This record gives sequence, C-alpha cells and structure tokens, in this order.
Amino acid sequence: MNGDQSSSVQSAIQTRLESPERKPSLFAKTALVLVVLTLFSLAWQWLNTRQRFNEVEKSLSQKLDEYQAINQQSLTLAKQAEERSTQANARTVLLEEKLAESRDQQDALQTLYDQLAENREATAVAEVEQLLTIANQQLQLAGNVKSALLALQAADKRLEPLELPRATQLRATLALEIVKLRALPQVDVMSMSAQLERLANLCATLPLISERQPTLNQAATHKDVLKIKQMNTLQKFAFSIWNDIKNLVTVERIDKPEPPLLSADLAFYLRENLKLRLLTARIALLQHDEASYSADIKMINHWLNQYYDTKHPNTIEALAMLKKLSDNNVGIELPQLTESIAAVNRYKLSLEKSD
Repeated sequence: MNGDQSSSVQSAIQTRLESPERKPSLFAKTALVLVVLTLFSLAWQWLNTRQRFNEVEKSLSQKLDEYQAINQQSLTLAKQAEERSTQANARTVLLEEKLAESRDQQDALQTLYDQLAENREATAVAEVEQLLTIANQQLQLAGNVKSALLALQAADKRLEPLELPRATQLRATLALEIVKLRALPQVDVMSMSAQLERLANLCATLPLISERQPTLNQAATHKDVLKIKQMNTLQKFAFSIWNDIKNLVTVERIDKPEPPLLSADLAFYLRENLKLRLLTARIALLQHDEASYSADIKMINHWLNQYYDTKHPNTIEALAMLKKLSDNNVGIELPQLTESIAAVNRYKLSLEKSD
C-alpha cells in the first residue's frame, strides 16, 4: 500500500513538472531584464556621479588654492596700502604745515602790498626821481645818451598806471626830454673808445726812424750766380771777400734828409707821452670835448709822422685809424634835464601838501 502511494506521488510530481503551466512566463523574463538594466543604469550613474564629484572636488581644491594665493596678495597689498596711507598722512601733515606757512607769508605780503598801495603815487614819484637822477648822471658824467634815454622811457612807463592830471603833466614833460635826446646826433662812443685803445696797443709796437733797419739786397742776381759757377776756387774766394767789403757800407735814400735821432730815454718818454695823449683823447671823447679831442689827435698824428717809420705796416695802420677818428665830430651839447627834475620836485611838493 505504501508502495502504491509513493509511486502515485512521484507520478503526480512528474506530471506537474512536465505540464506547460509550470514553465517561466514572458513577463517574468521581461521584468528580470528590466531589473538588470536598471541595476546597470544605476551603477553607471553612480560611477559617473562619482567621477564628476571627484572632478568638482579637484576644481574646488584648485580654486581654493587660488583664492588663498589671491588672499595672500590682498593681504600684502593691504599692508602696502596701509604703509602708503601712513606716508600720505605724514605728507599731508607736512603739506598742511607748509600751507600754513604759505598763508602766513601771503598775509604778510598782502599787508605789505596794502601798505604800498596806500602810498602808490608817492612810491612811483620816488622811482621816477631816481630814474631821472640816473639819466642826468649818464649824460653829464659818461655822455651816454642811449642809457639816459632808456632811463627816461622807464620813468614814463612807471607813471603810466597813474591816471591822474599831475601825473599826465609830468609825463608830458618827460616826453619833451625824450624828444630832445632822440634829436641829438648819434656818436658811437664805445666803438671810438675801442679804436683808441687798439691804437694805444699798436703804438707800443711802432718802430722809430732811428730804429729802422736798412733793407739789404744780399741775394745774388742770376748773372752773379752764373759767374760764380764759372769761377775757380781762388776766384770764388776773392769774389766772396769783395762781396763782404761791399756790404760793409750801405747807401739808402730816405724821405727826410735829417731824421731825428732819439736816445733810449727820449724814446721811452716819447712812447709814454703818446700813451698819455691817447688816454686824454679817450677822456675828451667821453666828455664830448671837441677841442681837447682834436688837439690830442693832431698831436699824435704829428708825432707819428715826425719820429716813427711811416713805411712800416703798423704805422700805416695807425695813421689810417687816426684819420678815421679825426673825421668824427664828438662835440655834442647834452641837455641838463632841468625841466623834468623841476617837474618831479613840484610833484613831490604837491604830494606833501595833500598829506
């Protein structure tokens, strides 16, 4: 009985196993595939995410290093900026001190300017008086018309800002004086003085007639050279002796039959007197003394023609310079500027009365 039961059970199990209802369905296979794909997808996404996370972590680490470097530079710059700010503050303090000093100086100058502005007219008149004194000194002492004219023009320019009737009247007087100075003949005193100085230096090198050396013609002519070549030794010796004997005495024709012979002392005094005459001629030129100037020039010319070698190039040059200097007229009657000085004195009196 038991054997029958066991066989029946085995046959039943085999039957169930062999039946088509017990085989896996298509849905189960599909679900299994989907599950596997899902697992693979999740694994790939996890790996991808992990890789990106690593990249992001690496990028953040680099940026953090950069930020730290930038932060270090910022700290350095901040420190430098702080140092510069300290220096700027020190400079600002120094500039403020200098500005305060400048303001004090400006205040002092303003005070001084106000004090001068209160008496501007008197100051201008004092300056004009000084300029007129300078102009008069240039005319009377140095005979310098150009400098006096410049001084008068400067005085007129100084009165120009004063738009007052008495200042206008004084300017009119100065204008008349300026016209008078401009009408004077122009004498180049500086150039003539320089020529006299050049003449004084030149006269120190002029030879006297007594010091003139005769010109000896010691060069043999062409015929003498030919003769010497044709002579024998004895004839050449005799010719040289005869030639030396002929040169012992030289006859020369001069323009003056009896030239003055001066000793060394007299020649020295002559040169010194010549220098003195040139000096007095320069003084007469500066003083516009026509008579003294002409007398000195004539005396110098006379001495050069009488005692000096007129054929020497330096003497010829000196005589030419004397001729040029004698042709100039140095006698000029210079004005006294009395009208302008009197006008300034009247101006000063009027200012004193108004005070």
